[in-house]
Amino acid sequence: MHPNPIFRREARARHVAFVRDRAFGQLTLNGPEGPLAAHVPILLDAPAESAELHLLRSNPVAHALTAPQPALFIVAGPDAYISPDWYSAADQVPTWNYVAVHLRGTLEKLPLDTLRPVLDRLSDAMEERLPKRPWRSTKMSPGVMDRMMRSLVPCRLVISEIDGTWKLSQNKRQEDRDGAILGIGSAAAPGLAHHVLAAWMRCVSEEP
Repeated sequence: MHPNPIFRREARARHVAFVRDRAFGQLTLNGPEGPLAAHVPILLDAPAESAELHLLRSNPVAHALTAPQPALFIVAGPDAYISPDWYSAADQVPTWNYVAVHLRGTLEKLPLDTLRPVLDRLSDAMEERLPKRPWRSTKMSPGVMDRMMRSLVPCRLVISEIDGTWKLSQNKRQEDRDGAILGIGSAAAPGLAHHVLAAWMRCVSEEP
């Protein structure tokens, strides 16, 4: 997380809402030969105290998870390069605006008989967002789902801490932030989802 506290003022509820909406990130833990990472979807429980996920059996993270161990799940949002030319103030330097939320906790494997419910809860939650009749695993031919599940492992992250960085130029004057908003909104600047980042930048307060 960014060390400047002005970028870390958002409430836990906003972090949780962001994770629920994004529902995808990077699972990291220490393996026997160094850091490991997996890119997977997750589903938070109602109080945001744990998250369900699944891994391929062949994934190095699954191999390393011989017992519950500390893990970090990173959920990244929109980001963009910010050019000093977009500020009205002189003697500024380039930077990068972004949103990221970290979930820290203990990762553990779940019993295999929980895999189907874990998969169904995740797909149900995602399908409900789409403007169509929801897909359900019951639509699959008999036996196909069971064969596919043999390659998967259900897991749970028991969450001990949720922290986030919302770096949206809060440390700049309003006129400088406005310039950056116009800049990323009108240019093909490096980064992702500029329109979302620009909208969030409009809603933050500058440093007192």
